[in-house]
Amino acid sequence: MNQAALHHLLISKEGIKGAHTTEELFKLRLATNLSLIKTLFFSLYPESSENQIHFHNLLDSMEHLFGIRPDELKKLDLERIKQGNWYQNERLVGMQLYVDRFNKDLNGLVDRLSYLEDLGINFLHIMPITTRPSGESDGGYAVNNYHEIDPKFGTKDDFLALTALARSKNIFLMLDFVVNHTSDEFSWAKKAKAGEEKYQGYYHTYTDRIIPEEFEKTLPEIFPESAPGSFTHVPEMDKWVMTCFNNYQWDLNYTNPEVFIEMLGNLVKMANMGVDVVRFDALAFLWKKLGTISQNLPQAHELISLFRLCLQVIAPGVILLAEAIVAPRNIIKYFGEGILEGNECEVAYNASLMALLWNSIATKQTSLLYKSLMEIPTKPNDATWINYIRCHDDIGLGYDDEFIRDMGWNPSAHRKFLLDYYCQGLEWSPARGLIFMYNPKNGDGRITGSAASLLGLEKALEEKDKVAIDLSIAKILMLHGIILSYGGIPMIYMGDELGTLNDYSFRTNAAHKNDSRWVNRPVQDWKVVDKLKSKKNHSFKIYSGLKKLIQLRKKLPLLADNNNLTLHPSSNSQVFVFERTSDSGSLWIISNFDKAPQFLDVAWLFSIGISFGSDPKDLISKKKLVLEEGRLKLDPYQQMWVALG
Repeated sequence: MNQAALHHLLISKEGIKGAHTTEELFKLRLATNLSLIKTLFFSLYPESSENQIHFHNLLDSMEHLFGIRPDELKKLDLERIKQGNWYQNERLVGMQLYVDRFNKDLNGLVDRLSYLEDLGINFLHIMPITTRPSGESDGGYAVNNYHEIDPKFGTKDDFLALTALARSKNIFLMLDFVVNHTSDEFSWAKKAKAGEEKYQGYYHTYTDRIIPEEFEKTLPEIFPESAPGSFTHVPEMDKWVMTCFNNYQWDLNYTNPEVFIEMLGNLVKMANMGVDVVRFDALAFLWKKLGTISQNLPQAHELISLFRLCLQVIAPGVILLAEAIVAPRNIIKYFGEGILEGNECEVAYNASLMALLWNSIATKQTSLLYKSLMEIPTKPNDATWINYIRCHDDIGLGYDDEFIRDMGWNPSAHRKFLLDYYCQGLEWSPARGLIFMYNPKNGDGRITGSAASLLGLEKALEEKDKVAIDLSIAKILMLHGIILSYGGIPMIYMGDELGTLNDYSFRTNAAHKNDSRWVNRPVQDWKVVDKLKSKKNHSFKIYSGLKKLIQLRKKLPLLADNNNLTLHPSSNSQVFVFERTSDSGSLWIISNFDKAPQFLDVAWLFSIGISFGSDPKDLISKKKLVLEEGRLKLDPYQQMWVALG
């Protein structure tokens, strides 16, 4: 049963008859989901007397985990159930941030909540704050403990105070659950190093290189420059352990049912700290199988669904986000397919939209954007996207080669062009980005840099080119306008609301200098914020422009994600047009991706429903649309939100 159906059952008179306590409702949820939980468990772990014991241990663990969930959160779970799909609401606007780089620590974040509220933010993705190795830690994604706060951020009580305050302000919080691996300092890894075979079985460990070498034949390298290969020799136990990401990140062995049961406990205990959304990190990698690339395997989807169903029983107010940066046709699968539809993740990153927008900025063409988005199957009605422009990570170029060829471009040459455009390989390009994990074997690479620097603001400011500065600001606002109006939750990356430029200081930090992603992990400049009202510079223009768009979004119920989006490819390939609809009307979002003015013919506008007899108006400028010789003019990088009457 999908979540929407379960919600309907629980709020119906029949569903709650005689079930007045949270414990009774827990039993009802368990009974509703038990059949599918059992099917998934024994699909992953074939029936045997030993696995029967593990299954009963899972059920006992679920009852225990529900028992330790705080009463306040149990009450919130029921409120969320009554709200239905609260995560599809048009009033949600998110920000991703590093606590220490935002404002020192958790108490510093609390001190600046009013700043976020002023902008209109009510959903925070807080980057990893739990304990991690003292040296390299992959930005906190090497986990020493899932529930203890690293002292540099504060204490667990500080975090619990933040979550309580957020609930009082109706601010939602998201934390990462690093589900694929732990650090080599995690308690299980330490016990494995000490020779405990049970915990060696929690990871993929081998006494020699025979099986690792078979895996290596098909496993792609995630970080070919800094961490080539996928296995590391551990002298303490004289064994090889799978480390797909970095040698200090040990991949968990989910073919062992005890690992799943233990990790479910870690997941629920994280949720019990007051987390509303759990970001499943690197979930495409969860299941490893010889002879495959060990990504996006069917067993990984079954495992994620098993996590989700168990969590729905224990803490139904908490939802899962899929961090699956994969090909467009694979992203949709993380919402669940077949019997798993509606029973996997409620939310997924719209990585395809993000990467395609950057392609359109570089090429000034929207053809690949349209073609790729139109090929993605419609997502389930109960699911939603997180739409974003930038994040803490790099920009991958995982476009479909077939679609690139359809554009008349050579796939490898096109990717080289994008790397050159954004990574300072073309003198005329306005972008100031860096290349990440370039692989000379195949020419693949990824792009790093802040949104402002990639969109030309850094270069324009250096050259004191006012026209170029204004064009960069227009590009920044246009891209954010798309994610604020496209179906899903918009997620703004910390600093982008101010036009923060690249931070090159990482080059002098021994722990960061080999990872160019730190160029787009800036420290928030509060001096700039404090001068926003008095200094009407580029930061003020970007902040005030974004604030205006956020306020506008929250006033438009049709921007709630109800699968109510229609793409409208036009004959002008420099312009991107989509429509959001509801019973009460439509809204057209029109964006010019060119540095030159572009035009749309009135007949074509009429064909998609924009009638000039109905006095169409741009809600951003608050002006009626005016035709020039039967055409609608868009200035360079201009965006319009068009409503009739």
